[in-house]
Amino acid sequence: MPPPLNLVFCGTPSFAVPTLETLVQSGFRVSLVVTQPDRPKGRGLELISSAVKQSALNLALPITQPDKIKNSDQFRSQLTALKPDAIIVVGYGRLIPQWMLDLPSLGNTNLHASLLPKYRGAAPIQWAIAQGETVIGVTTMRIDAGLDTGDILLQQELPITPDDTAETLAPALAAIGADLMVETLRGLRAGTIHPRPQDHSQATLAPILKKEDGLIDFSLPATQIFNRIRGFQPWPGAFTKFRGKNLQIAKAIPRNDALPPAELHLRGNRLRVGCGHNSSLELLEVQLEGKKRMSADNFLHGYRPKPGEKLGAS
Repeated sequence: MPPPLNLVFCGTPSFAVPTLETLVQSGFRVSLVVTQPDRPKGRGLELISSAVKQSALNLALPITQPDKIKNSDQFRSQLTALKPDAIIVVGYGRLIPQWMLDLPSLGNTNLHASLLPKYRGAAPIQWAIAQGETVIGVTTMRIDAGLDTGDILLQQELPITPDDTAETLAPALAAIGADLMVETLRGLRAGTIHPRPQDHSQATLAPILKKEDGLIDFSLPATQIFNRIRGFQPWPGAFTKFRGKNLQIAKAIPRNDALPPAELHLRGNRLRVGCGHNSSLELLEVQLEGKKRMSADNFLHGYRPKPGEKLGAS
């Protein structure tokens, strides 16, 4: 039996943890875990370790947290001395320099949370839901000098249900991605995987989310707003204004009622807001600035919105 593959693992967020843990459980030798430096967080600016670092500590794996990797002689010497067979990258958050791409015999393999070439970029899960996709998936790919442009190794699909949000899909994709990475590495070693170039003409982008992406435009059809509410959880969420204060719409259902855009309408104890294309949203859960998340029913009783009152007005 050949010795286990010698790996370097580069990752930072919780999405990367299942892949790291599954590689270890599957008998691969992880010689080093590379993750981003601890970051100050919260009011006290306490230094917080990445999810990958916490997992690596639990697994008793060697860890390094370089500030920079492109021109760090120390980091380059450290990796070169390890002579890795492959470098695995899952949500590391840094561009991989050419010297790292050239180092291992089996190359650098990335796990990306989309069916490439669709949704290249930092927020593929969020944008796939926001764009109304009904299927998503994971891709293992060769890393090259571009942004998610490398050759595809393996892919696996996962359906998106109307109840799914970015928060529910991410752990499901992380789990199937972990198994796919194991399958990919075994296939690369055996020579049974044949990388295939991406069709760049079919590429779509999933850029990093900005706060303003969550601002609701009530001229859009209710279904589009509904998809953005689901896709942009937990941040930036989907928000508007109510009586001059920010109002997060945490949960809603699209309806076919033709109501004026942004206008509130009461149907018994149900609260709807007009949207574009003769549609509306029934609000189920909201969160007013400075308050806890609440049901639409509690919002109705507490704030008594007037029929015809509009959201979005300051």
